[in-house]
Amino acid sequence: MNQSEKRLFLIQSLLDERPSCQKQIIPADSERQKILLRGLMNVRRPARISADFLKTQDEYLQGETTAKGVTDIADLTPIQPGLYLWQGDITTLKCDAIVNAANSGMTGCYIPNHRCIDNAIHTYAGVELRLACEELMEQQGYPEPTGQAKITPAFNLPCRYVLHTVGPIISGRVTKEDKELLASCYRSCLELAAEKGLESVAFCCISTGEFHFPNELAAEIAVRTVKEFLKKKNSVKKVIFNVFKDLDKTIYEKLLRADGTAESSITGL
Repeated sequence: MNQSEKRLFLIQSLLDERPSCQKQIIPADSERQKILLRGLMNVRRPARISADFLKTQDEYLQGETTAKGVTDIADLTPIQPGLYLWQGDITTLKCDAIVNAANSGMTGCYIPNHRCIDNAIHTYAGVELRLACEELMEQQGYPEPTGQAKITPAFNLPCRYVLHTVGPIISGRVTKEDKELLASCYRSCLELAAEKGLESVAFCCISTGEFHFPNELAAEIAVRTVKEFLKKKNSVKKVIFNVFKDLDKTIYEKLLRADGTAESSITGL
């Protein structure tokens, strides 16, 4: 099967799982098909599925990622020793682990085609990621606390693992506890990566999107926490600050090119 045939197979398989969607008309054009497929993957509850589906899904998703272009950390230049700044799609980044800004349910975003990073990571990793997360949460028996971390295989992503962490949600003024919890997200991910013997970790901008943490303050906390961790002897040698927006790129460039240690707004941590 070519990519188009694989996509149609996956769409039909997911529609067949949903009796309410039996009369769904599959669009003729590829872009609308991709939107439908992503939406169906997004709303699917964690559950096992046939080996034929997984084989086709894996080939399709890996093909889509290859078409987008994979960036290998080995080809990046550090902005400081051990620290990298990269603007792009984190689902195309090849390193040991990428960080997912998750919610407390930890099984991904269920809103069809939502533009959050949680949705993107689960989409391009494939349906197995949601099942792996569900199994972890069943073992835990309660929602994921803010500031901790979990690790899963990355499945169809170019990286090896996904580190999942729940950042603080800001609804008013940022408190000292909010700052401490955000720092804990970065620290917990790095500690878990070190436990696994990983060398490279890519962080998204945790809590700055749907959770409304101020971008500049979040970046200051991120840089300071990572720098402090890298001073310790452990397996983690390379950390990528992955940004998507130009605003965040500008903020991180300023912080990482400065001689200071990003302390201005985070005293009291």
